[in-house]
Amino acid sequence: MSVRTNRPRRRLLTATAAVFAAGALVASCTSNDPEEENEPAAQTGGDAAPSGSNDEVGETVTIGFSGPEADHGWLAAVNDSAVAEAGKYEDVELRTAEGTNDANLQISQIETFINEGVDAIVLLPTDGAQLTEVATRAMEAGIPVVNVDREFSTSFAARTTILGDNYGMGVSAGTYACGLIEENGIADPVIAEIAGIDSLPLTQDRSQGFEDALAACDQTVDNRVAAEFTVESGEEQAANLLQAAPQIDIIWNHDDDQGVGVKQAFDNAGRDEFFFIGGAGSANAMRWIQDGEMEATILYPPTQAADGIRLARLLAQNKGMSDLVQVEVPRRIVLNAPVVNADNVEQYLPLGFES
Repeated sequence: MSVRTNRPRRRLLTATAAVFAAGALVASCTSNDPEEENEPAAQTGGDAAPSGSNDEVGETVTIGFSGPEADHGWLAAVNDSAVAEAGKYEDVELRTAEGTNDANLQISQIETFINEGVDAIVLLPTDGAQLTEVATRAMEAGIPVVNVDREFSTSFAARTTILGDNYGMGVSAGTYACGLIEENGIADPVIAEIAGIDSLPLTQDRSQGFEDALAACDQTVDNRVAAEFTVESGEEQAANLLQAAPQIDIIWNHDDDQGVGVKQAFDNAGRDEFFFIGGAGSANAMRWIQDGEMEATILYPPTQAADGIRLARLLAQNKGMSDLVQVEVPRRIVLNAPVVNADNVEQYLPLGFES
């Protein structure tokens, strides 16, 4: 099956520009253009650290990393990227705790890091609220904590926080959808959304960003279902959506892991009349884009923990960020949520994770 993808290739630049124009909607700081252009080559797991004074060998530091159980393609990629990034630096000794979805176990892992006197901790918490107290204790012990992806309840629990942009994902998807509508002259478009778990703030943020961006071109979501970030739930909810809507012009699916099931539902129903947009940036989604079976996906970087390792190393070695005038490591970094389509899929494919 070949999903509708008959747009001119200039759409990526137009949509990306529109996302930046929507900066008033996106309360975050994003990467500058040169970093964004070079990002894939810098994060593909090569043996050597990138050049630059901050990457010159310094005092050896020990970094403790605790991440989630790898029960989801994106989460596995997060863990793998942290290990790969630490391996680029001969002055980093990485201590990796077993991935877990048990908050109590993760608390004990952080307590072990504190007792061992590591120089820094990179932590993607199972639950930000539940890990706040132990992370605060680490900070009080003089160990800088880098909080990844799921925020703590207080800023006192981390020296710096690095996040993906969930709201920005929705803005990127909605802005891109508006561009498709304009370019293809779609009158009264039917727009559908397949969300993740509705009770999660990240899902709410993605949906709100999508809604706000669509409002900018006087559009709304006509059909919406919520899955559970799994292949099975994606297939089930996509099938329900297709039954409820006999004609759809654009579908945005929040998560490429559940997108495996979503696409199976499309294939089962023989439906291909719509532009299919994904989310997160899996390798299989990018291959579908290459094969003309998907329009685009919105990146939610799985390299957040790798960036966390870099920042932890700088903090432990009392270094700053040489690209900034204020050289100290920022308190908060929110990564960009770019559109990946046929125009730039070759650039981003090395960052894709396997679902």
